[in-house]
Amino acid sequence: MRKVFSYGPLLIVIAASLWALDGIIRRSLYSLPSITIVFYEHLFGAFILLPYLIITFKKEGLTRKEFFLLLFIAMFSGVLGTLWFTTALLKTSFISFSVVYLIQKLQPIFAISAAAIVLKEKITKSYIKWAVIALVAAYFVTFKNGYINFSTGTGTIIAALYALGAAFAWGSSTAFSKLALIKRPSIYITSLRFFLTSILALGMVFILGQSKSFSTPTISQFGRFLLIAVSTGMVSVAIYYRGLKKVQANVSTILELVYPLLAVFIDATLYKSFLAPSQYIAGAILLFGIYRISQIQSSLK
Repeated sequence: MRKVFSYGPLLIVIAASLWALDGIIRRSLYSLPSITIVFYEHLFGAFILLPYLIITFKKEGLTRKEFFLLLFIAMFSGVLGTLWFTTALLKTSFISFSVVYLIQKLQPIFAISAAAIVLKEKITKSYIKWAVIALVAAYFVTFKNGYINFSTGTGTIIAALYALGAAFAWGSSTAFSKLALIKRPSIYITSLRFFLTSILALGMVFILGQSKSFSTPTISQFGRFLLIAVSTGMVSVAIYYRGLKKVQANVSTILELVYPLLAVFIDATLYKSFLAPSQYIAGAILLFGIYRISQIQSSLK
């Protein structure tokens, strides 16, 4: 099994599979401001990890360089990426086949570029071939028959810019997260990220004038935040960081394409948004592309 799908890539795929379930869990949270959702989901995760963080911080410590690195990850991956993507979706009325999702497919490009610059990761011809195949397949999985809705009103251009910002924030954070994981335990980096993101999100709540929303969530919604923390939030990030510690960032960003693949199939199963034949074919190609890239990662060891 290890020869077919090594430990690190498998953890990335598991984390991405959990992210695909995220939309189901947080559907009842859409009445809340997006920054409030970001704050509470990270706060719950931070509280769960706090005892471990206190004990480990005394032993591991943190350099100034690592602090600013984690601050960047928390701000861009934890706060801004989510806010920009949510704003982009609002501009296009959450239309799944809009330009927002097209631009989001650029995220691996930012991740691969950042990995080459920051981590000096080498890109082989074999990797480029299968990465391109996986990206094209992910496009056809997301967009039924390859159709993109460009007629989403005057907000389309602004939405595209926000989506581009989100793709950059999440893509570049992959490389910087890998950098932070080189010398530190993955759970330690996870706990620091959630702790810092909670503080930054708290500040953003006040900056965006949403302080009244602190008392808005219902008991049921607080239960959802806890569920997110122990599944698609803190737990999935911990699994992802454990996997990222063992694989190159440019490999991880392609493996993460399992997320949109499963999200489309879950949407079709639960909400009867039936798939086109092209999506099934593209899904099979994407899975094979991910398998081939995992083999490339295994051969690097």
